[in-house]
Amino acid sequence: MSAARVIPCLDIDAGRVVKGVRFRNLRDAGDPVERARAYALGGADELVFLDVGATVRSRKILIEVVERVSAEVFIPLTVGGGIQTVGDFREILRAGADKVSMATAAVLNPGLIADAAAAFGSQCVVLSVDALRAGASWEVMTHGGRRPAGLSAVDWACRAAALGAGEILLNSIDRDGTGRGYDLELIRAVSEAVDVPVIASGGAGGPDQMAEAVLVGRADAVLAASILHDGLWTISDIKARLRAGGVEVR
Repeated sequence: MSAARVIPCLDIDAGRVVKGVRFRNLRDAGDPVERARAYALGGADELVFLDVGATVRSRKILIEVVERVSAEVFIPLTVGGGIQTVGDFREILRAGADKVSMATAAVLNPGLIADAAAAFGSQCVVLSVDALRAGASWEVMTHGGRRPAGLSAVDWACRAAALGAGEILLNSIDRDGTGRGYDLELIRAVSEAVDVPVIASGGAGGPDQMAEAVLVGRADAVLAASILHDGLWTISDIKARLRAGGVEVR
């Protein structure tokens, strides 16, 4: 396994960073450019920007934010939210993103994964999977976690990787924003089923849980939001604790 990446996630709505719990009750968490700059200087390996507004107006604002961030921050940037066409991919990449994440549109049109991979390369295509536990398995949810897709999260990740997705952003809706730790069973199930990198998301409460996501869940990267936005941990402290716990980091 390669060195684990530590990735701050910035959910963007109307040009501001927001954060909620299980995709609900969003609160303001600061200016995205200031946050991005601070995280990059603090040692973040990559950044993820997700447009949770995903309206025409919100997309226009997001494009402006991406352009401003990419002009100042020189680490890989993944951008997603409301992506529906190859043209949307192109627009986001031209604004300065390195990778584009999609969720609902890929479920509704799986061919979009293959089309985007053919146009820009699999390394640019990230499948975002919002997974909700359903008994002993997990169901894919769409439209910001509001609608069941009738798909197994593990099966969908495998299919998407076969279609050309170069990375899986795996978010546990049950754990999102709770600080209770990642869903290790979910992460491991997907990580063992696909041959592309898996980013663990949803529930980070501290570096010990991040270490579990890598060592137990076999994740290639760990995403965090609340603990960084709220100043509970810095990226440098997280990396130091991960190293002390036996996790190789960049």
